[in-house]
Amino acid sequence: MAHDIPLGREVAYPQHYDPGLLFPISRRLGRDEIGIADAALPFIGHDRWYAYELSWLDARGKPQMATATFAVPADSPTLIESKSLKLYLNSLNACRFDDAEAVRAAIAADLSRAASVDVAVAFGVPAASGDDAPNGEVSIDALAIDIDDYGPPNASYLSIADDTTVDECLRSDVLKSNCPVTGQPDWATLRLRYRGPRIDRAGLLRYLVSFRDHAEFHEQCVERIFVDVLRRCAPRSLSVEARYTRRGGLDINPWRATPGTPAPAPGREIRQ
Repeated sequence: MAHDIPLGREVAYPQHYDPGLLFPISRRLGRDEIGIADAALPFIGHDRWYAYELSWLDARGKPQMATATFAVPADSPTLIESKSLKLYLNSLNACRFDDAEAVRAAIAADLSRAASVDVAVAFGVPAASGDDAPNGEVSIDALAIDIDDYGPPNASYLSIADDTTVDECLRSDVLKSNCPVTGQPDWATLRLRYRGPRIDRAGLLRYLVSFRDHAEFHEQCVERIFVDVLRRCAPRSLSVEARYTRRGGLDINPWRATPGTPAPAPGREIRQ
């Protein structure tokens, strides 16, 4: 798949505003592999992007700076490749706009066209949290276990510890995968909230570590995790959110959950 994408190569810095730089990728490429159909998605969700290097020129040619949040619905036909989004945003640097609202409207229209669905765009990003485990979250990273499997993702590690029904949020900061376009590492904090039989924490940690040498887009990794946990552990409700660290002035925070689950509040890790 990555061989067909014209992005894993040296490119010229954009000198003019160019929405054509945005490169959409069909979500079916990842979903076919994990056995889910677009017509019967087992989840709801979104991909929330935070942009930290947004700039343009005002009507008098004076540079303006801002941050912004983009929210792409999980049921969009396509996702937007991150390097293409970076190049597109940089194409705004030398473009004049009458006001900030004109910039926001142009970005919303361009991203919506690329994703084939309405994409919400707003200026600003949430403040970073310095709390290591807020809201009763339980980190599984300190478990004293031996691990020697770093890929491909191995769902056989997932199981329930017992039949006791629990309502908890498990967290890990060691999730790592690799970009299928550039080969660069992608790092994330993962939150798995569920209600159902108690999930074996050691098995969950081993499973997350088995992504370490795996090449897949952020959004696809989160969908794979959601589907594997749902199938192997059968929780009554499930929410999976990954907050990936920044690369190229962007970070992405995909969230997938069982229908009816409230969306998590916008948030940002200290390392983002």
